[in-house]
Amino acid sequence: MPRPSVLGVGYGTSPTCLAFSKKRMLWTAINIDETKASALAERLGISKVVSQLLVQRGITTAEKAEEFLRPRLAQLDNPFAMTNLEAAVERIEQAIEAKESVVVFGDYDVDGVTSTVQLVSMLRTFGLEPRYCVPRRMDEGYGLSREAINRVFNGEIPSLFIALDCGTNAHEPIAYLREMGVDVIIVDHHQTKTQAPVDCIFVNPHVNDPEGAPWRDLCTAGLVFKLLHGLLKHRREAEDPRAEGIQLKDYLDLVAMGTIADLVPLHEENRILSWFGLRHLRANGREGIRALAEVAGIDSGQEMASVDISFKIAPRINASGRLADASLPINLLLQDDYAVCRTIAQELDEMNKERQSIERGIAKEAEERAAAEFADAPGIVLFGENWHPGVVGIVASRVSRHFHKPCVILGAEGDDAKGSGRSVASVNLVEVFQRCAHLLGHWGGHPMAAGVSLKTVDVAAFTECYIESLQTLYPDGLPEPSLEISAWMEHDELGESLLEELDRMHPFGQGNAEPVFGLRAVVLEELADVFGEGNFRFRLPARASSKRGIAGIAWRLGQPPEPGQAVDMAIRFAWNYWRDSRYPQVTLVDWRPSQA
Repeated sequence: MPRPSVLGVGYGTSPTCLAFSKKRMLWTAINIDETKASALAERLGISKVVSQLLVQRGITTAEKAEEFLRPRLAQLDNPFAMTNLEAAVERIEQAIEAKESVVVFGDYDVDGVTSTVQLVSMLRTFGLEPRYCVPRRMDEGYGLSREAINRVFNGEIPSLFIALDCGTNAHEPIAYLREMGVDVIIVDHHQTKTQAPVDCIFVNPHVNDPEGAPWRDLCTAGLVFKLLHGLLKHRREAEDPRAEGIQLKDYLDLVAMGTIADLVPLHEENRILSWFGLRHLRANGREGIRALAEVAGIDSGQEMASVDISFKIAPRINASGRLADASLPINLLLQDDYAVCRTIAQELDEMNKERQSIERGIAKEAEERAAAEFADAPGIVLFGENWHPGVVGIVASRVSRHFHKPCVILGAEGDDAKGSGRSVASVNLVEVFQRCAHLLGHWGGHPMAAGVSLKTVDVAAFTECYIESLQTLYPDGLPEPSLEISAWMEHDELGESLLEELDRMHPFGQGNAEPVFGLRAVVLEELADVFGEGNFRFRLPARASSKRGIAGIAWRLGQPPEPGQAVDMAIRFAWNYWRDSRYPQVTLVDWRPSQA
């Protein structure tokens, strides 16, 4: 029998992590009102499991459940309810009428790329030929800067400059643009560090709009969709014949990609847009997405799920911005020629493989150093002179999950250290960085993920400030690592009918987490098939719902349970697609000796 892990994480936590942590992963059940769940199941004719999941999300009435399970585009609010959006539409209309020169400036991640593609596509439909660009990460860093502006303009100053997914904190670059006589629109969802930008049209619901507004948590791809909706309404009212041929739903695939990849909460309008967008990923036949899906190994016959975006499509788009120039995926998604798309997609795939190789090397070294240098600290800061700044965000995510601590990973770029931070539940990185702002150059992002740059000579002082800030903000220590069990199930409940119901809960992601189910007293009848580094395949015992037993897989969990040993399992349950067919599969998240 395998030696129990001090973390309780499937007994397979790596030796580095075992030596590092003294905490055990706790399994906690989510408490709900069972009476409300039962009433909901009876009223809607759904399974007890799905009704429990709805109640956990605060959905306790049949009307709210119907809205959640059957989203409608008609539920989207009036775009002009958003602060400054109508002003932005009117300025863009002015550019269309006068055929002005326009520059669209995006960001190099999926949200920025899909936002840029949406706006450029519609402006082209209305007769403009906007220049588009993103910052060059290695040369110009994140967001709007004088260097990026000068490169893009190259002596040709436009009348209108539209910044997407950046610009909220770019006070000096905005002033620089205005000095040149350029009108500026900012469409962004990042938080302000000090005050909102002035002398521009600023669309940012996190800054301008009230708590509770259904569009407040939209990422920039969602905000741009609202902008296009408003623009289309105005152009149709103006009887512009070009507006009649535009189908707004054709942009939903891009919105879903940006929304899911950017980890914004998948509720309210985000849920509606991503729910429909996932269905349009296949339906609208965008050649660039088809080519990306093929190189990513996504079966042509399957509907795309949020995990396909997160783990297959998004990494290939992001790889270009991390290692080279993110204009490449923009070109891909604006392209109609499949042969050209296939060539670009293969290039992105090669970049992603290079990114993975670089990432693996850095992650191995980072995990070893974290275990040795930050064993008793509440957080981790690591700097490597040879670490590529373009992949440190991914490494930070991996190290943060590995040790369950907020982590900052930095690489060298000249005299600067540039990188990314990733957090854990209940720890707000923005608050931590604000306490260390005197040591930082550029920085910004979200409570769970933020980018940062500083002088290399200040890394040690920043590390000290970062650790002290965590100790001050969280004097009782970080929250204990835990695993929430959404529902305990009987083995016979695992079947195709449950998966078909769970399909209506999609897309899973931030704010609508994929459920983890508990199974008690599972006894494997066959020896598991171990492969790779701590991975194994297994099969649950046969039941009435599955005569052969449901296939299962585990990733990085070390040694599997022995046949004949009664264990409790924490699992995810989903379809597995293979050669134009699908079958139920469980993914093992954790296991422990049975406590039944």
